[in-house]
Amino acid sequence: MSLPVHHVELLAPARDAAIGMEAVNHGADAVYIGGPGFGARSSADNSVADIARLVTHAHRFNSRIFVTLNTILRDDELEPARKLAWQLYDAGVDALIIQDMGLLALGLPPLQLHASTQCDIRTPEKARFLQDVGLSQIVLARELTLEQIAAIRAATLPDQCAIEFFVHGALCVAYSGQCYISAAHTGRSANRGECNQACRLPYQVIDDKGRFVAHDKHVLSMKDNNQSANIAALVDAGVRSFKIEGRYKDMAYVKNITAHYRTLLDALIEERQDGDAPLARASSGKTTFTFTPDPNQNFNREFTDYFVNDRQDTIGAFDSPKNPGQAIGHVLQTGPNWVELELTSRTTELHNGDGLCYYDLQKELVGLAINRAELISAKKARWRVFPKDALDTLKDLRAGVEVNRNRDVHWLRQLEKKSSDRRIGVWANLLVLSDAVQLTLTDEDGHSATVQQPFPAANRQEALDADAALEQVRSQLSRLGTTNFIAISAEITWARGQFSAIVLPSSLLNTLRRDAVEQLDTARATAFTRLPRATPVEPPVPYPEDSLSYLANVFNQKAHDFYGRHGVKVIAPAYEAVKEFGEVSLMITKHCVRFSLSLCPKQAKGVTGVQGFVKAEPLQLVNGREKLTLRFDCKACEMHVVGKIKPGVAKQSRQELAALQKGAPLVFHKKHPLTPFGH
Repeated sequence: MSLPVHHVELLAPARDAAIGMEAVNHGADAVYIGGPGFGARSSADNSVADIARLVTHAHRFNSRIFVTLNTILRDDELEPARKLAWQLYDAGVDALIIQDMGLLALGLPPLQLHASTQCDIRTPEKARFLQDVGLSQIVLARELTLEQIAAIRAATLPDQCAIEFFVHGALCVAYSGQCYISAAHTGRSANRGECNQACRLPYQVIDDKGRFVAHDKHVLSMKDNNQSANIAALVDAGVRSFKIEGRYKDMAYVKNITAHYRTLLDALIEERQDGDAPLARASSGKTTFTFTPDPNQNFNREFTDYFVNDRQDTIGAFDSPKNPGQAIGHVLQTGPNWVELELTSRTTELHNGDGLCYYDLQKELVGLAINRAELISAKKARWRVFPKDALDTLKDLRAGVEVNRNRDVHWLRQLEKKSSDRRIGVWANLLVLSDAVQLTLTDEDGHSATVQQPFPAANRQEALDADAALEQVRSQLSRLGTTNFIAISAEITWARGQFSAIVLPSSLLNTLRRDAVEQLDTARATAFTRLPRATPVEPPVPYPEDSLSYLANVFNQKAHDFYGRHGVKVIAPAYEAVKEFGEVSLMITKHCVRFSLSLCPKQAKGVTGVQGFVKAEPLQLVNGREKLTLRFDCKACEMHVVGKIKPGVAKQSRQELAALQKGAPLVFHKKHPLTPFGH
């Protein structure tokens, strides 16, 4: 009895259709992209026509296209969102990624629905609920451990709901969907795709007695996610879709990081082909690259695997939210307009246009762009570089300073050209009949196409060298050029009574091959099927809680009615409805500033002279006039960033809502539900 095959999906981001196509070319099994509206990246929108082009390209390889429709919606936006969903369906997309449960009450097309990261899926109960209401794929919170992921997998049904997990890219410090700082300070909501990234700012950290704990530190800025070392463990925990963050990222990032994880997943698939739980790719074709993928080459804030292997004390990029690059050497001396460097490796080369950087005495990252680079001594790996900026503007640059490179022009130029080749394997079989020649191409997915050309016996000539003639035919049939196919083998057989080897004209073979490829493309397109839409469980399953605060992000009447049908009795409107005027949790995060600054009471436990003095008292974050309070829920091991909406922002937001909703305020809760640090 054959064992069930577990398909693993590499899910890549795309800012636009061109990047999406290259994601497919570099091995993505699926691509997620924003449509013309309602996506949680407000400046990464794409027309339906562009998405349709991407769909056509992706489906050639059985890769899928998922479109983000994952902002929370006002009542007046529901109908435009429904119409957009139908336009995307007509364009051929495979799934919609959603956050707003109000969409489930609309007449959506029969598209598969996936739960956005904004849904904040941390518990088995919530994951099971989303599966039961018709979500076929759910992306879990980035903060989960392997054990927590496995618990969610155990509570859901693998054949009904796939587990998706972020494996690479920038980390949002808050639980996704649980950050309202931008909405409170600027009126631009992260849940509506307009985050102002307050988490990347420098803050003074002050204790309850007014003492400085940290000065100008980016204490809410995380390093970048990198799960390269945990791929096998994530598969074992139940993850089947491996998601790369980055709908704002450039072409080089998507090419490189997609290629990197394609390489890792292919190696794991190969390793586990014959095991108890064999793995397979979720799409077709094999991808090769003209470069060696390297995540260190793209912008990153250094890497962390976050909480996958439990809490770590090295997850923060507190010194700078910029890209520190990789150490390459140190300064030997400086001149009037040049810097002499000694590199740690003789094989390292510097180029005009490279980006270097170093930390000044205040631990701030200073950039140094190379205008011209000259090799002084290959033996000693010494270089003289002429910066674009005057040396007196480069603070604290002196002998002995360690220098990093955060932009390698030579490496990036490799990715400006064609850098991958993705081909679907085919078997070619040529059958020589009495008066015709027939070619059959069969691809790795089992699709086939057969074409025939007349070739009368009177036109035939016996080959003088049978082996050479056969090799010439095999070579001609294998020349699949710029098509999407690559020949695995080419065989020639003869009908009974025919010569064992005859000369077959190249023009005849070329025509057969071209027609067979065209028909095989058509056969593949015809056989392609949409992902099935899941049917919700009836009667409606109860939501895990019977009371929802603003943290549930309910922003329209359809969403309110949805939760009501699932047993929720008290439902507060979303923070964006401007009903929360007092201090509330503006961010909830697993990251803990106290822990990262070695002030956690649990860290101090058992330390002589410390235990009893370190308490979970609030801290304050200050950036200019902005002040936020940090409160610590030590039982849950979470941190709440507490604050309130600015009066001016509240007034403007209320006016905008009133105008958009024609004066109808969003009020539907019976009694205000309590939140951990609010009211």
